[in-house]
Amino acid sequence: MAKLNITQLKSRIGATQNQKKNLDALGLRKINQTVQHENSAIILGMIEKVKHLIKVEEVK
Repeated sequence: MAKLNITQLKSRIGATQNQKKNLDALGLRKINQTVQHENSAIILGMIEKVKHLIKVEEVK
């Protein structure tokens, strides 16, 4: 299964409470922090909610 590199590009200030919780669940706390997750439906759902704050790259 492919992995995803997820990088937070924008601040969480001004985001809704649910978006902040999704960033926390993804493990993103600071701008320019990168985490790696498996490509799964749950992770893709979280990414969809905060796609305006992050950048996603697929790692083979």
